[in-house]
Amino acid sequence: MSELIDTAAKLDAADPLAGLRERFVLDDTVYLDGNSLGALPAAVPDRVADVVRRQWGELRIRSWEESGWWTAPERIGDRIAPLVGAGPGQIVVGDSTSVNVFKALVAAVRLAGDGRDEILVDATTFPSDGYIAGSAARMTGCALRPVAPADVPGALTGRTAAVLLNHVDYRTGRLHDLPGLTAAAHEAGAYTVWDLCHSAGALPVGLDEHGVDLAVGCTYKYLNGGPGSPAYLYVRRDLQSRFDSPLPGWNSHADPFGMRPDHTPAAGAPRARVGTPDILSMLALEAALEVWDGVSIEAVRAKSLALTDFFLECVAAYVPEGRVECLTPAGHAERGSQVALRCPDAGDVMKRLADRGVVGDFRRPDVLRFGFTPLYVGFGDAERAARVLAEILVA
Repeated sequence: MSELIDTAAKLDAADPLAGLRERFVLDDTVYLDGNSLGALPAAVPDRVADVVRRQWGELRIRSWEESGWWTAPERIGDRIAPLVGAGPGQIVVGDSTSVNVFKALVAAVRLAGDGRDEILVDATTFPSDGYIAGSAARMTGCALRPVAPADVPGALTGRTAAVLLNHVDYRTGRLHDLPGLTAAAHEAGAYTVWDLCHSAGALPVGLDEHGVDLAVGCTYKYLNGGPGSPAYLYVRRDLQSRFDSPLPGWNSHADPFGMRPDHTPAAGAPRARVGTPDILSMLALEAALEVWDGVSIEAVRAKSLALTDFFLECVAAYVPEGRVECLTPAGHAERGSQVALRCPDAGDVMKRLADRGVVGDFRRPDVLRFGFTPLYVGFGDAERAARVLAEILVA
């Protein structure tokens, strides 16, 4: 045990990202639930206070222009873009992930055109994505086929219009092959919609590099935007002129204040906007994204893999053999930034972990999830979490 504690101390001392922890409001808790809700960035409270008291309280309606409220969805989208490997002008922030999945999936079917009447959806997807895919299929007259991501290349046909996939499995932390699956879909003439909720801010995505068509993601996990912070939608630049949103709103109109009865979509990514932006949470997100200033996503990925490797090493050393089963792939190419352990009494174990100052989360019926956010989680945290877990399991 002392050897692993010493190793953790040495790794933390050599960690080039260790100083980033100061950019967050944290206590002595080992917080391993950033894959559900990121920690509070230190710059956010004062920024929100300014938005409420000065921009809203004093400037009021003038803030739409003078405080940049009107352009916030695209401006903040451009702050997110480098974190997911996208050039500027392709991401718009707003609405929830579910709403953006709906917009993207229906638009993808419309892009595919006549003769394409099938949607493939990740069979292991987060439930909401499945619900939305079902509704989109009914609306567009498509058949819906749930398929395991690894089986997508063999399932694609000349009828496939769109493929909705998760970059990282929310339950197991498995990282799926975004470049390969995107290429397979394109070869079959289909369009891709990727859900980046569990990858953006944790590892390189490469949307532009890999030719992804459409992508969505939330901002309250690894991007630390706060509870209910707005999601985002990526529309590849060459598809923007043909992106036909199923939810056209006044904010996506080419002349939003013309109040015309007919809808003419705006140019570029703004045509994916719908209604009035949720300014308070959006500007809190903008402040939160400042923690990424000067941070390389490649460095974050390197630390993420080192953290999860070390945590698994500590679990193997401390936890009695057979007490837990790791569901997260061992190979780096297949691992996101979380570790999922199967444990028969997982719900009770997670409650006891929280009582001991180690916060992860539980997924029914028997999965312990530990999310590693490299911006503020250290190797000492990983060692302590594994040690407390072992103490609970042998008690």
